[in-house]
Amino acid sequence: MLAHHTLHVIQRGNNRRTCFESESDYLVYLALLRSLAPESKCAIHAYCLMTNHIHLLLTPEREGSCARLMHGVGQRYATYFNRRYKRSGTLWEGRFRSCLVGNGEYVLACHRYIEMNPVRAGMARDPASYPWSSFASNSGIRPDPLLSRHSDMSAIGAQGYRQMFESDLPDALVAAIRETVNCGYPLGNESFKHSVALATGREVEKRRPGPKTTEARERSVAVPDLFSGGGVS
Repeated sequence: MLAHHTLHVIQRGNNRRTCFESESDYLVYLALLRSLAPESKCAIHAYCLMTNHIHLLLTPEREGSCARLMHGVGQRYATYFNRRYKRSGTLWEGRFRSCLVGNGEYVLACHRYIEMNPVRAGMARDPASYPWSSFASNSGIRPDPLLSRHSDMSAIGAQGYRQMFESDLPDALVAAIRETVNCGYPLGNESFKHSVALATGREVEKRRPGPKTTEARERSVAVPDLFSGGGVS
């Protein structure tokens, strides 16, 4: 992955099995992140630990920094988890998944998507009531030494951040975030995708069958329209 570009990262439990059984499990995972993120040269902007998967929003300082962090945390946590619960075998579902995220509205949308996970899953009334995410820190409720504030977050402040959560993300944007992180495509406008394609030589979106019509080409360029109707404020 490219250095100095923000990434949305997800890692699931093997066969969607539970990765966190108790409060102490969450605390151990966060302690590992706090210890290894600086060592791996990764700045953590947002996180959410669900029962069977985790979400991170981070910016690696070097190419390979994210892989180093995820390998280190994943391996050490799996060792702890297996020892504690007297189990053996793989805890995680293979390699983590990730996608590059364009700055501006896309970074803020990923913040909202990640920290609203417990609400969408019916596990919390609101993001502030879920203890295992970065919302409390990013919204100014309490400090969290794990987090490094993204420049796009600094521009809106804690009050502006809280206001973003007063409206829902558009369904199309939620679907786009899910698809990009699961498939490894960049999340951003056409200019961002083009720059990623030039830098990496990789596909930046799912191929559609058949030739592209003019109408389809116009739809593919209209990525910023995902933010209309409940977009970031």
